[in-house]
Amino acid sequence: TDIRGISVVLSLPGAWAAGACARSCPAACACSSVERGCSVRCDRAGLQRVPGEFPCEAVSIDLDRNGLRFLGERAFGTLPSLRRLSLRHNNLSFITPGAFKGLSRLAELRLAHNGDLRYLHARTFVALGRLRRLDLAACRLFSVPERLLAELPALRELAAFDNLFRRVPGALRGLANLTHAHLERSRIEAVASSSLQGLRRLRSLSLQANRVRAVHAGAFGDCGVLEHLLLNDNLLAALPADAFRGLRRLRTLNLGGNALDRVASAWFADLAELELLYLDRNSIAFVEEGAFQNLSGLLALHLNSNRLTVLAWAAFQPGFFLGRLFLFRNPWCCDCRLQWLQDWMEGSGRVTDVPCASPGSVAGLDLSHVAFGRSSDGLCVDPEELNFTVSSPGPSAEPEATTVSRFSSLLSKLLAPRAPVEDAFNTTVGLANASLSDSLPSRGVGGSGSKSVVLLASYLLLCVAQHVVFGLQTD
Repeated sequence: TDIRGISVVLSLPGAWAAGACARSCPAACACSSVERGCSVRCDRAGLQRVPGEFPCEAVSIDLDRNGLRFLGERAFGTLPSLRRLSLRHNNLSFITPGAFKGLSRLAELRLAHNGDLRYLHARTFVALGRLRRLDLAACRLFSVPERLLAELPALRELAAFDNLFRRVPGALRGLANLTHAHLERSRIEAVASSSLQGLRRLRSLSLQANRVRAVHAGAFGDCGVLEHLLLNDNLLAALPADAFRGLRRLRTLNLGGNALDRVASAWFADLAELELLYLDRNSIAFVEEGAFQNLSGLLALHLNSNRLTVLAWAAFQPGFFLGRLFLFRNPWCCDCRLQWLQDWMEGSGRVTDVPCASPGSVAGLDLSHVAFGRSSDGLCVDPEELNFTVSSPGPSAEPEATTVSRFSSLLSKLLAPRAPVEDAFNTTVGLANASLSDSLPSRGVGGSGSKSVVLLASYLLLCVAQHVVFGLQTD
């Protein structure tokens, strides 16, 4: 009996909390007791205004996908336990400064997809000193007031993608605890040298799918612990030599989908910890010697979909590239300059799909199927030269019998009666015979004596020919 009484006493707080959560739940919402308080779900409830009362024990409130247009001062009353508040996909157009007063322990605030918001007052987030995550995505904001985020010293993660900024919001400067910033698809045109000042704990920065044409020298100078930098799908045609200087902890760098036409050796000099490098979907036609020489820990290098015809091994030396190399969709010239790559493909198995565009003899083949020859001194022979040699062999020694028969044929032609002039011009053979006959010496020679001299000369000529052929075959 005593044990049962103890268990009833222990269960009372939990039962009381569950009952309190249910009793004070707004009519259009569903409330449930959770480990540390009460969870309130009011999403898709057709609400046009914020309910007047919430359970005091509420730790999470979800008001997504309603018709809320306005938040007045202290819109949620005093909720000392609230950690998470979500207002996504509403029609909010104005938030009164002080609307979130009374939420002193709020750690996560989601305002994404309120396309009519467009403007935030500098005092909108006053009293949210413990806020760690703020979601302002797809609010069509043109700017962020300089002082707006200064009220949030504990802010770690900011999602502000799909807005209309044109520049990196100045409100980010000095956020000493910010670790993640998502600014993609926000029409940003440049990363200035002062854009990211003071972000000494920033670990991930996404600027992808903007309109960035310029990254100023030293723009990432204060971001010494940055690990992931996404600049893909912008309009970058060039980068300063020290664009990424000081980013010694960077692990991912995505420059794909830009307009770069070369890779400079200075760009990646400090990126010894880099693991993933994306340079795909550019217009790269040239990679400087030593461009990847310090990237000894690289797991994957993406160079596909560019204009590369050749890639020198010197681009990687003196480091040793261990990861996967993606090279497809380039107009590769598969000559001896790529033989090192073929050897590496066979040895490591970490490179595939390198289609040849030239020379013509191997166009359409994969580099792995191209045959390179060796000269007598051990040097590589290009496929074009090798194929020419094989398909068009030089003259070889003819068999002796063939040579002798040709001389016998010539001898018989010499001894044949001279053809009439009109017959000699009927065919090419006849023309040749007439010429040969005309060229023989006839002065002082006549009758049978002349024929004997010709026969003797022909015999001597045949002997000489046989001797020459025998000597060639012996050599």
